[in-house]
Amino acid sequence: MEKRADFLFETSWEVCNKVGGIYTVISTKALNVVNEFGDNYVLIGPDVWRDDKSNPEFTPDDTMFMPWKAVAAQEGMIVKTGRWNIKGNPRVMLVDFTPYFGQQNEIFASFWETYKLDSISGQWDYIEPALFGYAAARIIESFTNFYREHTRVIAQFHEWMTGMGVLYLEKQAPWITTAFTTHATVLGRSIAGNNRHLYSRLKDFNAVQMAHEFNVTSKQSLEKISAAEADVFTTVSEITGRECEAFLGKKPDVITPNGFEDSFVPDPDNFAAVRQAARDKLLSVAGALLGYALPADTLLVSTSGRYEYRNKGIDLFLSSLGNINRRDDNEKQCVAFILVPAYHKGPRQDLTAAINNGTFVTDGDRFLTHGLHYVNDDPVMKQLVSEGISNKAGEKVKVIFVPSYLNGNDGVFNMSYYDLLIGFDLTLYPSYYEPWGYTPLESLMFRVPTVTTNLAGFGMWVDTYFKDPGDGCAVLNRTDDNEKEVIAGMEEFIRRFMQMSPGEASAAREKAWEISRIANWNTLFRYYTDAYQFALESSEERTGQPREYARILETTEVQMRKPFQAPVWKDIYVQSELPERISYLKELSSNLWWSWNSDAEFLFRRMDPTLWEEVG
Repeated sequence: MEKRADFLFETSWEVCNKVGGIYTVISTKALNVVNEFGDNYVLIGPDVWRDDKSNPEFTPDDTMFMPWKAVAAQEGMIVKTGRWNIKGNPRVMLVDFTPYFGQQNEIFASFWETYKLDSISGQWDYIEPALFGYAAARIIESFTNFYREHTRVIAQFHEWMTGMGVLYLEKQAPWITTAFTTHATVLGRSIAGNNRHLYSRLKDFNAVQMAHEFNVTSKQSLEKISAAEADVFTTVSEITGRECEAFLGKKPDVITPNGFEDSFVPDPDNFAAVRQAARDKLLSVAGALLGYALPADTLLVSTSGRYEYRNKGIDLFLSSLGNINRRDDNEKQCVAFILVPAYHKGPRQDLTAAINNGTFVTDGDRFLTHGLHYVNDDPVMKQLVSEGISNKAGEKVKVIFVPSYLNGNDGVFNMSYYDLLIGFDLTLYPSYYEPWGYTPLESLMFRVPTVTTNLAGFGMWVDTYFKDPGDGCAVLNRTDDNEKEVIAGMEEFIRRFMQMSPGEASAAREKAWEISRIANWNTLFRYYTDAYQFALESSEERTGQPREYARILETTEVQMRKPFQAPVWKDIYVQSELPERISYLKELSSNLWWSWNSDAEFLFRRMDPTLWEEVG
C-alpha cells in the first residue's frame, strides 16, 4: 500500500535567501509542493537579515502557529513565521541560529560521540551552516512534539550545509522521517574547481586524502554521514550520482532531477512585448557603453552563473568568440554578455549618465558595466586582451562583462535576470562541472536556444529524453581534455545563428520551448514523491516508536544562549587604496617578478626597512 506523508518540512540555506542554484530548485518547485501538501508544507531558512532591514522575499505572519511559538520561545528558540513571496506562497519559518554561537564545541562533541562527525578542522564557513541545520532540526522536533496529529512527517534537508539536521532528528526525534539531497559533492566541486581532471580519475581518488588536501574534511564528513544516515538519499543527476558513489560511498536511492515552473514565464499574450523590452534594454546599455549604436538585428548571446572560470566554461566561451571575431566572413554583429557576479564597486556613473541622457560613454573602459576591483588580475579581462577583442566598431564581436547580480536593482539594467534573459537570441554554457545546469533549462523555458554539455546533468537529460533537439539545444561532448573540440562546436553554433533568417530563428526558439517540456516540474515532481515514499518505507519501524519513549532515551540537550549573550557577526570588506603617485606599487606587488629582481626588491625594502626585516 502506498504511503503518503501528511506534513513536509524542507530546509535549505537558500530559502528566502538567493545565493545559488538551490534557490531556483526550491522556489520553482514550491507551487507543485503546495498543490500536493497545501499548508502542511513548511520551508525553513536562515534568518540572515540584520540591522533592521526587512527581507523583501518574506511576508511576516505573526499569527501563524501562535500556540506553538509561545512554547518554542520558552524553549529559547527564535523563529519568524510568514510566507515566501513566490508562486504558491508557501509557509516559511526563518530561524535565528546565532544563540548557538559559542556552544559549537559542545554541540560538535556530541555529534562526534554519536556519529564520529569530524568537525574539528571546520572553519566558519562550516560552523555557521552546520549550526543552522542543527537549529532547524530543533525547530522541527519542537513543532512535531506540539502538533501530534501529524503522524507521517518528512523533513528534507538540502546539501551538507543542513546535514546536521538529519543526524539530530534521527537521534532526538526518531518519529520524523528524513531525506537528504546533495546538489553537488564537496569533493567534486573542490577537485574541478582546482583545475584537476575529475571524471577520468573518479574511481582513483582517495576521498579522505583529497578532503584533507583541500581543507574540506569537516564538510566532507558531514555530507558523507548525512547521506548514510538519512532515510532516503537523493541527488539531481546520474553524473552526480557517480560522484556520490566515489566520494560518499553510497549510491543515491533516488535521482530527483530539477525542473522549472511555467508560471515564471510571461504568458503568450505578453511574451513578445516582454522580449522586445529586454532586447531594447540590452541594446541600449551595450550601445551606451561601446560608444555607438548597434543594428536592431544584432545577435545577442550570453553566458551566466557563478564565477567559476573553468568549471562554467567561461574560458572556452571567450575563445570561441575570439575565433569568430578573427574571421572576415561574418556579416551580422554579435554582442556577448557575461552575466557573472564578481567583486565590483557598483554601477559606473559615466555609463548610467549616458543611458539616462540617451548619449554614449566617451572614454574609458568599453567592457565593464560596473567598476571591477583588481581589474588587471581578472581572468575575463585578461582573456579579452589575449583574444584581441577590443570592442571597436569595426569588429563583428563585442563582449560586455556585467559583474553584478541582476536582481532588478543593479544600477545599470535595473531588471531581473529573467526579465533580461528573454531578450537573448542564444545562450552558451559549456560547463565542465555542472551537476544539473539550471541556466540552459531556464533559457529553454524562455524560448532561448542554448548550448550545454554532456557533463551537465541537464545535458545528459536532453540526450536521453529528446531525440532531435535541432537548433533548439546543442549538447556538446566534453571530456577532461577536448577543449578545442568544444570551442569549435560553440563557434559553429554561434555562426549558424549569425546567418539565420528571422523565420529560422523563430523556429529555433519554438524548438527550444518544446525541449523544455521534458524538464517541467509538472512532469518531474513525481521523482520527489517517489523519494518520500521510499523514505517512509525505510523509516517505518523507527517512526512507530512512541514519542515519549524517544524523549526518555535522550535527555541531554545543549542549552541555548539568550540573544544578548550571542555575538553579532558582520561582514567587513577591506579595500586598500594607494595615492595615485604610488599606485603602481600595488600592481607590482601582484607580480612575482619583483621577488627575484634585486632592484624591485630594494624598492620595497626602502619603504620600511624595519618592517621588511620583521616580516622576513
